[in-house]
Amino acid sequence: MPARVTGIRMEIVDLREMSSRQLEPLLEEEANHWREELQWDYRASLELIKKFVDAHCLAGCAAVENGQTAGYGFYVLEEHKGLVGGLFVSPRFPQPAITHKLLANMLATLRAVPRIERIEAQLMPFGCALDSALVEHGFRLYTRQFMLLPLAETSPAVAAPSPALRLEPWSDRFFEPCARLIYLAYASHIDGKLNDQYRSEAGALKFLKNIIILPGCGQFQPEASFVLRPPGNDRLVGVVLTSAVSQGVGHTTQICVMPGYQGHGLGRQLMEASIQALRALGYTGLSLTVTSVNATAVRLYERLGFRTIKTFAAGVWQA
Repeated sequence: MPARVTGIRMEIVDLREMSSRQLEPLLEEEANHWREELQWDYRASLELIKKFVDAHCLAGCAAVENGQTAGYGFYVLEEHKGLVGGLFVSPRFPQPAITHKLLANMLATLRAVPRIERIEAQLMPFGCALDSALVEHGFRLYTRQFMLLPLAETSPAVAAPSPALRLEPWSDRFFEPCARLIYLAYASHIDGKLNDQYRSEAGALKFLKNIIILPGCGQFQPEASFVLRPPGNDRLVGVVLTSAVSQGVGHTTQICVMPGYQGHGLGRQLMEASIQALRALGYTGLSLTVTSVNATAVRLYERLGFRTIKTFAAGVWQA
């Protein structure tokens, strides 16, 4: 349990001592930032956070000043790994100082857990960059871009797939073949360094279930999610998965193509199929995130009309 740290006016308390009522104004403020800056309705995720807070089982800490909750952060333990799942400090308070205190508190607790070998953090900054705080604690950082496409400005024509491949909507029978595809596609990819779930089929399957079943990445939209596969074979060579993150706005939660098939326009074909489906459903925007050093992917998205509206750091600490 994180130790209580008391300053002149502010104290850092264990999140398991809090109630959702105490966090409510702060969470509403956080939801406003997600909506106004990223066109993302974050309320479903925050409702899940409140349930765990009220069950006193969400590990993390909160900053309380004069009875007001100024910021909070939480983390998750997964075997040998810790994941900093969220960190938000209201701009109404000294953001950098409180952010550093919350992050230091969580990281000290995580590093004290036996057998923790790795800590991942992909945190969306609102008003306060997190880069310096992460570097100070020994994280290696990778810049990521949050990109947005106004769908009303695009009218893509989906290229016909090769006769050797079939483009079809997502089906739950593809869970395991898709997990294998992700594992193989990210074997030597920069994103495999950021998310170790990509490094095994079991981890990739867990990742898939998280983005398809749970609300953290929005509400999964099977009608705007597609696979590419050889006819008569469930072996996948490409996939694009899409969720709805607010009214009329989608988010590409995963897109990848099997090594050996890359460089032949399949990624573009998958993205265009998803864009066309969303436009037919009346969507007005589509967002995604991409690691900046993945220049080929960034160029593809820019050619499709995506523009970067926010950058953030993804960090990895290894023992």
